Amino acid sequence: MSISLMRPGLARGHGPHALSLAVARRGLSGILDGSAALSLGSLARAQRKWHNTGRCRGPASSPSLALTVTAPRCQQLQQLQLVRYASVLSAIPIPPGQVATATYSTKVLPPTTPYAQLAVGVPKETFNNERRVALTPQNVALLLKKGFKRVLVERGAGALADFPDEAYEKAGAELVDAGKIWADSDIVLKVRGPSASEVDSMKAGQTLVSFLQPAQNKELVQKLADKKATAFAMDMIPRISRAQVFDALSSMANIAGYKAVLEASNNFGRFLTGQVTAAGKIPPCKVLVVGAGVAGLSAIATARRMGAIVRGFDTRPATREQVQSLGAEFIEVDVQEDGSGAGGYAKEMSKEFQEAQLRLFANQAREVDIIITTALIPGKPAPRLITKSMLETMKPGSVVVDLAAEAGGNCEKTVPGEMVTYRDVKIIGYTDLPSRLPTQSSTLYSNNITKFLLTMAPVEKEFGIDLTDEVVRGAIVTQKGEVLP
Repeated sequence: MSISLMRPGLARGHGPHALSLAVARRGLSGILDGSAALSLGSLARAQRKWHNTGRCRGPASSPSLALTVTAPRCQQLQQLQLVRYASVLSAIPIPPGQVATATYSTKVLPPTTPYAQLAVGVPKETFNNERRVALTPQNVALLLKKGFKRVLVERGAGALADFPDEAYEKAGAELVDAGKIWADSDIVLKVRGPSASEVDSMKAGQTLVSFLQPAQNKELVQKLADKKATAFAMDMIPRISRAQVFDALSSMANIAGYKAVLEASNNFGRFLTGQVTAAGKIPPCKVLVVGAGVAGLSAIATARRMGAIVRGFDTRPATREQVQSLGAEFIEVDVQEDGSGAGGYAKEMSKEFQEAQLRLFANQAREVDIIITTALIPGKPAPRLITKSMLETMKPGSVVVDLAAEAGGNCEKTVPGEMVTYRDVKIIGYTDLPSRLPTQSSTLYSNNITKFLLTMAPVEKEFGIDLTDEVVRGAIVTQKGEVLP
């Protein structure tokens, strides 16, 4: 809706404040319905602010205020429930005989609920070997400080991440059992998606925020929709600058890349760094990292700090500088093709490129001691990059760490969640690497999810779902019984 306010030039002697609050109120009440609230703010110099609600009673009668509605008529104004903002541009004083124009811009707000009416629940994670917790005591205190009515935490929820129940109690949380979490909470925060029994315990209208992987868990998503739950997937936060503070996927990928190098080092029978001793010379370990996203760059940096010779590969040419800045060699194929996809992710490459890529990896497999793969394509199975024949040419005692194991794996012999040995080469397919560093993982995830929750609605200290917000629209998966595309 756009409203143009035309004010005649002020008569001499009336001063810059001739457009008084009373005149504005009388003029605006002629066009505004009682259900519409128009907030006008900050005349450039007069600094006047007012709020007005009125009924449509015909044209304005004030001689000093001429009001023109340039968008929908008054009948359409009646459908307006809430106006987000209205800005006034005005030049005061105006020389006699001239006309000043002020333009009002409005936006409809979503329905919101004050924090003071809402309870937040944090259940203990039920996924096998999951050690993380969705909310730390520090962020429990923050939510209560921001005005949330209650924060319910299941007993023992943070124990495996070294956050004892006493710390939650000191922060102001209420320690309860799992059943009470789902029965009394309006908003439930989790790390992993809910189990079948947890979905059964949900109540209609409840809000869930967690990792969901909706493309791989369509059955779970449909169950959440059937429960009429509102579900947000932390792994679907769009990769834009404004959303970096909510980007839990990057937070966990950073930890996974670091931990991947530690797991490889623990299972590799030699030093990563080179040494010269009286007993002889020890050559440095050679590491190949496939994929230069957050996890890949973290792995490269960690391996370099441990003294290894590192090579990095990515289908996106833009990552060359990032890899080299960490002290690693950037290797590439002889086929010129840009693998940059939407949102900064890699895209599926042409058949010619894939064949050249496999030839490159086959040559590298014979030379390196450790391979760490991180290649993923959004919404698709992980690309197969390390074949059985490549493993057969690797040195005895070599290690492959497949960070894409949960999406099918980049290595042909990967078993998700396990470490297997093939021809004296260890293939690590652990899917819980961030969970193996639970304290720091929980802290970062808790910061991400708390900031997301607190900035979701455009109204301070109120919770609401603004689907015009790019971050909210990207993360929401179900609402009012529907699965959102």
